[in-house]
Amino acid sequence: MSSKKMLIVGGTGYLGQHLLQEFTAIQDTLPYALSLAFTYHTNPPPERLLKAIPHALPFHVDLRTSNGFDDISQNFGQPDVVVNCAALSVPRACEVDPTAAMAINVPSALVKWLSSFSNGGTLLIHLSTDQVYEGTKSFYKEDDETLPVNVYGRSKVAAEQFISANYSNFAILRSSIIYGPQTVSPVPKSLPVQVNTMNFTL
Repeated sequence: MSSKKMLIVGGTGYLGQHLLQEFTAIQDTLPYALSLAFTYHTNPPPERLLKAIPHALPFHVDLRTSNGFDDISQNFGQPDVVVNCAALSVPRACEVDPTAAMAINVPSALVKWLSSFSNGGTLLIHLSTDQVYEGTKSFYKEDDETLPVNVYGRSKVAAEQFISANYSNFAILRSSIIYGPQTVSPVPKSLPVQVNTMNFTL
């Protein structure tokens, strides 16, 4: 049986936890062996989360300094797929500290690490936002002009531009509000109650 490796960056956040749980649940149904790993930053993964995803490897990573990526290389290896869910995503926090918003939300350290692998075969799936748009109409298309009105949106536009210019194997998902059932380990950011849709840009 062939094997695949998936890394969820920001695995202790809302979307990250749901992705880890879902891929853990379907591991036995896949036509290949799937190895899972995830990153965290502020706090160690809670025991409740680790019990829910017993075969996923946790790694402490600082996206601003790139500390921790070498540990992943040595103990997990090159992932086939990376899903980047990590972000400073509270708009007010981004307004208060725009430097941190840019440093965290523009994944320069992540892209540099992925580029260090000689074959360049890792697919990077990056979570962006509909806040890259001005917000003056109900529905936007992928090729509409990006006119963010806050620091969070500007940091996400910068991230999209950085990835497009510096990495070739990627997909960018511009999500609207992401919400749904509570995670195994509750996150501090409050969320509404059902899942919304995503726009794709490649």
